[in-house]
Amino acid sequence: MISDAHAGLKAAIEAVLIGAAWQRCRVHFLRNVLAQVPKGHAEMVAAAIRTIFAQPDPSHVREQLDTIAGMLGRQLPKVETMLREACTDVTAFADSPVSHWKKIWSTNPLERVNKEIKRRTDVVGVFPNPAALLRLAGSVLVETHDEWQVSERRYLSEGSMALLNPTPTNAEEVAPPALLHGIVTTTR
Repeated sequence: MISDAHAGLKAAIEAVLIGAAWQRCRVHFLRNVLAQVPKGHAEMVAAAIRTIFAQPDPSHVREQLDTIAGMLGRQLPKVETMLREACTDVTAFADSPVSHWKKIWSTNPLERVNKEIKRRTDVVGVFPNPAALLRLAGSVLVETHDEWQVSERRYLSEGSMALLNPTPTNAEEVAPPALLHGIVTTTR
């Protein structure tokens, strides 16, 4: 799940989607940080924080966050505190395959879909009834789904999703689970 850090939303995700990973939207986080920074430093702080997301692997992502927090903390201790407190939340994406990172580190894809629904409904202006609005919004969602399923703009490909649950090796398929862990069980 990807969202801002709204406490009620986080609690709902924990309660309803048990075991789901949560990623704090990097765009919302950056806005929160920049609200605490003097205007003259905003561009530098934003550029420094963006380097966290430009790293090639999970260990470098987290190392860069630590480095940036320390660097910015010399002049802006509040920013350092915010980065360190949000470390797990804003770097959760790094536990997924690298090919997923750009699609799961912010809510931008969802916001693009919402913007398209708004654009289409603004063209109509006034709907004769709620069902008409639902049909239009639903058709936008169906178009988006179809586009993500078959086009080159596919949101998450089957190949990249397979990386989440790698197929077992031949030894794991043949050997019973108990033998894989060196445990031999017998039945009488």
